[in-house]
Amino acid sequence: MSTDVSPTARALRALEILQTRPGATADELAERLGVTERAARRYVGILREAGIPVESARGPYGGYRLGRGTRLPPVVFTQAEALGLVMAVLDGQPAAADVDDLVGAALGKVIRALPDSVGRQAAALREHASAAPDRHSARPDPDITGALVAAVAARRRVLATYRSESGNEWEAEVDPWAVVVRYGRWYLLCHSHRADAIRTYRVDRVRAVQQTAHEFELPDRLDPVAALEENLGIGWEFSTRVVFDAPLAEVAAWIRPPMGRLEPSGDGCVLVGSTSNPVMYAQEWLASVPFTFRVDGGQELRAAIASLASRFAAALANQA
Repeated sequence: MSTDVSPTARALRALEILQTRPGATADELAERLGVTERAARRYVGILREAGIPVESARGPYGGYRLGRGTRLPPVVFTQAEALGLVMAVLDGQPAAADVDDLVGAALGKVIRALPDSVGRQAAALREHASAAPDRHSARPDPDITGALVAAVAARRRVLATYRSESGNEWEAEVDPWAVVVRYGRWYLLCHSHRADAIRTYRVDRVRAVQQTAHEFELPDRLDPVAALEENLGIGWEFSTRVVFDAPLAEVAAWIRPPMGRLEPSGDGCVLVGSTSNPVMYAQEWLASVPFTFRVDGGQELRAAIASLASRFAAALANQA
């Protein structure tokens, strides 16, 4: 057990836990703090001595929670925490180095609120570090994202207006299960009532969100990340079916979840999925798979591959 963290620091960490998990028991506090249950109770005592009303209740629904009207102390960062925060923001949004950027302006406020000894290094890191933008990332609208997260937390069904990559727009009635960030892109994992199936929507393509009065229950033992990976290639406008002669175990290493679901088929395997962008599917995804294949379904994908093959053939024409 670590001994280099002061009792005050652990008490403040206990306060953070009670803010996010009201009703936490002494045992839960102890587990999250990495201390004994007796020590956790001592940190609660420190908070009470500091004038922070921490109420406790016994029974199956008991635990600790902050009293109403609690005025919390200002957030205090260590130097390592402050630098880690700046690094994470710049890594996730390189434009935050610019003070005119929305997130950059918020980061500047955080840095200015830090003690001088900590803020000086954080400001220097932000000024002199450079980050290259990820061309595959996409920044969703903060208001749209906030509305979806609020619906997820409240477990309320929403009406979402969505525009696909091909420009088609529709309104979907969905139960928003989770918002998942994957490789710089934000996704909504949900149950679509129109399709009566799981769907994954890019949050940056959601144009409007309206929360309804209908409540929903999450599936038992839902793993949002695993469910997203499994369903990324399902439900888009253009169906795809690609057959490989190579064994599934060899092909699987080259297949990304958005491409669809890989299934065994005889001595080879078949990739069944869908896409809203057949051209990208053909020239960025399939072209990188080093195995012979044939498109067994999806006329849009067949047309995209024919166009790509024609371009490559033209590049070699009339050469000795």
